[in-house]
Amino acid sequence: MRTEQLEYLVMVTRLGSLRRASEELHLSQPALGEALRKLERELGVELLERRRSGSKISAEGRELLPHIAGVLDAVNRLLQASGKHHQASDRLRLGTVNAATTTLLVPAIREFRSIHPSIQIEVVADRQAGVQQHLAEGSFDLGLISYLRDDDPPPGLHTTELLRGRPVVCVRPDSPLAALNAVTVTDLLAHPLIVMRSGYAMHRYLQRLLGGRTPSSSYSTEGAEMCKLMVAEGLGASVLPDYSVLEDPLERSGTIVYRPLAEDTPELRVVIHRRHAPASTAERDLHSILVRRAADRNASRPIDEELRRGDPGSVERRT
Repeated sequence: MRTEQLEYLVMVTRLGSLRRASEELHLSQPALGEALRKLERELGVELLERRRSGSKISAEGRELLPHIAGVLDAVNRLLQASGKHHQASDRLRLGTVNAATTTLLVPAIREFRSIHPSIQIEVVADRQAGVQQHLAEGSFDLGLISYLRDDDPPPGLHTTELLRGRPVVCVRPDSPLAALNAVTVTDLLAHPLIVMRSGYAMHRYLQRLLGGRTPSSSYSTEGAEMCKLMVAEGLGASVLPDYSVLEDPLERSGTIVYRPLAEDTPELRVVIHRRHAPASTAERDLHSILVRRAADRNASRPIDEELRRGDPGSVERRT
């Protein structure tokens, strides 16, 4: 058994097919398939489900992934301790749901690169369940996820809270909604609404808020960043976490603004997840940078308590 075989299986799991994994690894598909068949014979387990439409990880293989990730982590630590470099240790993969705020992540990555210039960082946007699954399987090193107040993070992951906030209505300054001190559900329903697709915490929140009622027209898209761009283009309003709008370049330039909801709003949280397995130095450093930057952001620019309570005066002072 070679560590390369274990890495091949992780790659097939991450990319979803032998074909894509072979392209990423610059290895022929027959050679990759044969390496995994040898691994199956050694382990006595069918790791892949092979069909005409393609191959994917089997249920038995998925059960072994946490153990495989532990072996690869141990090998990486051994190589690092011996002063050698290994391809798998030269990359960090971070999953994010997008609404978890690029205004926190981008400066953190910039700082990390000043410390680890040779480490490649791959930021992958996914939905909440996808990020959690990739973390559990070991194909993500860290994950940024937004949760509603009553959501329970998965017990199998180490969780650190970074930010707290509330839902707000994001609009263009020339929108009729921008002239309101606070936006009601009736106001929202009378205007085009840009919503996140199913699988995001904000999608679930908006379903609760609207209570089955439908707006005059709506658009569905992936993530807060596209929502903000569509708002900036005048396509409608969007309900987003305040920490996703505040300090966004579009908000700083005045291209988009926000207004509180008139209804009582739940608390939102951004957390960072990592596996309980031992972490590399680079992974620990990026985790620490995100935690510290979030603490600095909370201390230097807290969201006005008036905005949290829906007091319109605070919004007028900020915008």
